[in-house]
Amino acid sequence: MNKTITDTFEDIANRVLYEDNHLIIINKRPSEIVQGDKTGDAPMSEIIKEYLKIKFNKPGNVFIGVVHRVDRPVSGCVIFAKTDKALSRMNKLIHDRQIQKKYWAVVKNKPPKDTDHLVHFLLKNEKQNKSYSVKPDVKGASKAELEYKIIGRSDNFYLLEIELFTGRHHQIRAQLAEIGCPIKGDLKYGFPRSNPDAGICLHARSVEFIHPVKKEKIFIVAPLPDEQTWNYFSEVRQAL
Repeated sequence: MNKTITDTFEDIANRVLYEDNHLIIINKRPSEIVQGDKTGDAPMSEIIKEYLKIKFNKPGNVFIGVVHRVDRPVSGCVIFAKTDKALSRMNKLIHDRQIQKKYWAVVKNKPPKDTDHLVHFLLKNEKQNKSYSVKPDVKGASKAELEYKIIGRSDNFYLLEIELFTGRHHQIRAQLAEIGCPIKGDLKYGFPRSNPDAGICLHARSVEFIHPVKKEKIFIVAPLPDEQTWNYFSEVRQAL
């Protein structure tokens, strides 16, 4: 292997949170895209295919199915299926809301309540690639539900833990912005400044589900990015 391929292989290997014959779960960086888009940048799905080809010395095609998407500026757990059977079964778990996903978000403004269940109706603007909260009777609007609670605070920011009950476009970003709490670095949804890495302080912290083939409970936690704000809250949480 040449240096570039070796470096990529080792980078992915170091970020594998779980892998078996059916699934692979990766800790995504803010700059990475899960699936191909108009930018033409190499998506994680293709990079993981190459990783598996090298790891198992497979000369032919490798199957990788995207179980769920995570926005480009967001970090954390992303699940991929290694077989068509695993993909179809994971899709059913998502449809049946049998995958519990929790996110951590850093916001500057204190939410109206320490914990709350938020319900909005979101409408996606395709041209802007942005979702807006609208009235329930607006054509094309989708119901979005989540719960949040404050789990940390600093002099300038609040750390929220969020549990998703639906999977709408930019859901967490749009719903938190709607209550006056845009996520740190998220210019699109009203935060005044970008983060140095162009990411936002939203992290897919954990996933929990019953393995679709093994029928075992899977619980995966993604380490936080090595970044100043996240490092502060990581240290605070460890001290509790």
